[in-house]
This record gives sequence, structure tokens and C-alpha cells, in this order.
Amino acid sequence: MLPSIRQTNLIIFLGCVGLMLIAAYMEHVMGLEPCPLCITQRAFVILVGLIALIAFLHNPARIGQRVYGILGILAAVIGGSFSSRQLWLQSLPEDQVPACGPGLSYMFDVYPFLEALEVLLRGDGNCAKVDWSLFGISIAGWTLVAFIGLAAINLFQTWRKA
Repeated sequence: MLPSIRQTNLIIFLGCVGLMLIAAYMEHVMGLEPCPLCITQRAFVILVGLIALIAFLHNPARIGQRVYGILGILAAVIGGSFSSRQLWLQSLPEDQVPACGPGLSYMFDVYPFLEALEVLLRGDGNCAKVDWSLFGISIAGWTLVAFIGLAAINLFQTWRKA
């Protein structure tokens, strides 16, 4: 028997919390510094989780369930597009990788907000570096797998019967 729609929203939220705990472990314990695209992907994992948490707390009727499901799908697809961008950067030959930019805090201190945001969303040479992998798949690859799973669960939530 499947968990209810409300329980599934809680599972989605807890899954996103788990993903963020893994990211925090990799950053603070393993010492892996997140690149601009990594930070963008984290923001979308958090967004998917917040949508699911709000859906869990709200426990809406059928139309609301669909709205939350569609919002979750959109957030996961956009987040997945940033994962795909990073995977593309990681696949480039070394001579085609864009130059590395300054640190994020420096960019937001010195550059106009929109220019710093553009670099955050576009990525730079730091995003092409593969610091860690599991079974030959980089962090960006595993994050893409997570976004695909989150989108699929939200799609299921959108069309399932209560």
C-alpha cells in the first residue's frame, strides 16, 4: 500500500533535507568547496523541499495537490537543468573550459547583484572541476538523478487519486 499524498509530501521534504545534509557533510567535513552551480542546485533542492513541506502542512484538496505537484516538478526540472549545465561543463576538453571566476562572496560584494547572479546561474571554470565521484558519477550527476526522482514523484503526486 502506498503512502498517502500528504505522507508522500513529507517523504519528499525529508528526502530534500537528507540531500542538504549530504551537501553540508561534503562541504564542512570532506572540505569540498561548492561552486556557483552547486549553490544554485542546492537552492532548487531547498525549493522542492519547501514546496513539499507547505503541501504537507496545507493538505489541500485535489486542485491544490495538482498545483503543488506542478510547482514541485517545475522546481526539480529547473534544478536539473543546472545539474545538466554543470555536467556539460565537466565534459568539456580542458582548453574549452571557461575561466574560473572569483569567490562568490567577493562577487556579491564587488559586482552589481544581477551580474553576480548571472555568474551564479551560468557557472564558471570552478564548476567544471570534478572533486568527488561515486561509481564514476560526479556530484552534479547524482544531483541530476535526485532531481529526476523528485520530478517523477511530484508527477505521480499530480495525477494520483487520493
